[in-house]
Amino acid sequence: MGVGVTHRADVLWRAIHPGRGLADCFPEVTKIMAKEQTDRTTLDLFAHERRPGRPKTNPLSRDEQLRINKRNQLKRDKVRGLKRVELKLNAEAVEALNELAESRNMSRSELIEEMLMQQLAALRSQGIV
Repeated sequence: MGVGVTHRADVLWRAIHPGRGLADCFPEVTKIMAKEQTDRTTLDLFAHERRPGRPKTNPLSRDEQLRINKRNQLKRDKVRGLKRVELKLNAEAVEALNELAESRNMSRSELIEEMLMQQLAALRSQGIV
């Protein structure tokens, strides 16, 4: 069932039965249709749903927005030649790194990378690495 067909059916239904939507009377219709939040083609089917609270500025849920943003960030990092490294440090070390990075007007990530590269260069010059 195409997007336009469903929309026309809903408009026709509302003309015949004012105040009652097609989905109100036949909820199984909405269950059968493919509704993927990230699919831009089905957004118009659910554009008229009234929800309490602040209106959405983005049709995707916050969780889906975060997932997409994370994926895009990983793509940008890959293009820049960056790799992700997990690192657990105690709070004192993190605070010291934050202060040093702020005093040098750089990010903590850039500071850690700079420190590691300097240490690796020193080890290479000694023939250790």
